[in-house]
Formats: sequence, structure tokens, C-alpha cells
Amino acid sequence: MTADATSDERLAGRTVGEAGPRVVFVHGLFGQGKNWTTIAKGLAGGHRVTLLDLPNHGHSPWTDRVDYVDMAGLLADELASYGEPVTLVGHSMGGKVAMTLALRRPELLRGLVVVDIAPVEYPLTGGRTDDPDEEASPFEAYIAAMRAVDLGALRTREDADRALREAVPSTMVRSFLLQSLVREGVGSGRWRWRLNLETLERDLGELRGFPEPPPGATFDGPVLWVAGANSHYVLPGDRDRMDALFPSTRLVKVKNAGHWVHSEQPEVFLETVRRFLDAVEDELQGLDAVEDD
Repeated sequence: MTADATSDERLAGRTVGEAGPRVVFVHGLFGQGKNWTTIAKGLAGGHRVTLLDLPNHGHSPWTDRVDYVDMAGLLADELASYGEPVTLVGHSMGGKVAMTLALRRPELLRGLVVVDIAPVEYPLTGGRTDDPDEEASPFEAYIAAMRAVDLGALRTREDADRALREAVPSTMVRSFLLQSLVREGVGSGRWRWRLNLETLERDLGELRGFPEPPPGATFDGPVLWVAGANSHYVLPGDRDRMDALFPSTRLVKVKNAGHWVHSEQPEVFLETVRRFLDAVEDELQGLDAVEDD
């Protein structure tokens, strides 16, 4: 699959829930749709919740470059196939993909949830603030560590965990990364990453930026912007840019959460998203009533 994908090249995904408005989740860098499973199950009683793997991740095809406009185009093809607008939820890299799509194909969306990311450029190295506790950008080191694992000599997942420990000291983050390490076949099959690590490493700089929107583009639908109170990914200075592109944005900061808000505070995150989804539906029903009059 190339970056100039055709419409018959589909993103991998699965849907939880059988009725109600459709909600679509896209993950961050190194993630998979299944990272959202707990949240999806919490919403499935009243929604159809689709969890997608973005290109170069999970079960979705690999591309020859990593680019937000390309990813948004593939995601737009998927959303268009549903035949109805959706509420789109994106975390980190997935949040930038979601924002890119919203500014180019707003008719595909009922609402937008952006999780701990802003439509701005992030530093390749170092942090965004002078806070000594801010973690420097770790993603380049994560890729190097994953590529350095000797997959041919690997016997168990625990061996891989030990190999990553120095570069990835967080047990939670190591467990997250190792979800993409799989064994082919049964028993003694070879290990492989479900991540296009070579291309992700080469194009990591592209993921730091945010593509220039079309001239005059805004997404005027409802937007929930969720940030971890302990994270530096969303700073006060990001608000002006967010409001300019997404004028109906409400910012919620989740206490005792960093960048992985939905993993660190799942109950609070779920309730926050559920209330937003209810508000979106109430607003749409109100508009329908006005049109009927």
C-alpha cells in the first residue's frame, strides 16, 4: 500500500455495540484500536463504537510515508463508507489526524473529541516548557529501542520487556508498546512488530508538525478537548490556535492524568466523553426540531 491509497484499501477495525449513533476512535503513535476497548465497552450500550487501526499500526496496511493529510484521507474514506456522520475521537497523533480530517471533510462529523494534543508543532527533542519535571520527547528513543530488540533471538515477551526497560522505564508504557509485538504462527514462530518502525522513525518529524489547513478552513461543530492536568502536551498558549480552527471548543483538564488520559483515568474520561456525546445528540435533535417547524 502506498501513500496514494485507493478507496478499496481499508483501515482495519472492529465495532462494539449494535445500535445508536456511531463513535469512531483513533489511537496515538505506536497504538492500536484495541487500546480503546475499555472505553468502547463503556459506551456500547447506546452507541456503535468503531475502533480503527491507523496506517502503519495494528492490522492496517503499511504506507511508504507517514503524513497527516494522507492518514486523514484514508480515515475519511472509512468514515464515508458508513453513510452517516460520526463523532470522531483521537488521542495524540490520532487527535492530529482527526483535526486534519475535520478541517477538510467536516460533513463526515457530528462532533470531535481531541485528547491531549493541540494543532501545533511539537519539538523533536527536549520539552515545551522550562519545567524540570517535564519529560523530554521520548518517541525517537522508543523507536530505537524497539528496533534494537533482536527478534530472531527472542524467546519470550518477558525477554523483550527486559530489552526495553532501560529506554522505556515506565511499566505502563512498555506494556503499551509490547501490545504491538506478535508471534507469527504457533509455538516457535518468529516475532515481529505490527509497527512500520523504519518509516515511523524516518518521518517522525512529520508527526511533530500539523499540516496547514485549507485557506479559511474551520470546523464549526462541537469539539471536546481533553487534556491531562499533568501533561505538557496542551499548554495555555495553544488555546488561541485551537479556538481559531475549532471555535466551538470546550477544554476539560483531567486531574491526576498525564498524556495517556484514557488509560490513567478511564472512569473520568469515559464519563466526560459520554456527557459530550449526549450533548451532541441533544443539540442535533434541537436543530431537527427547528427545521421541522
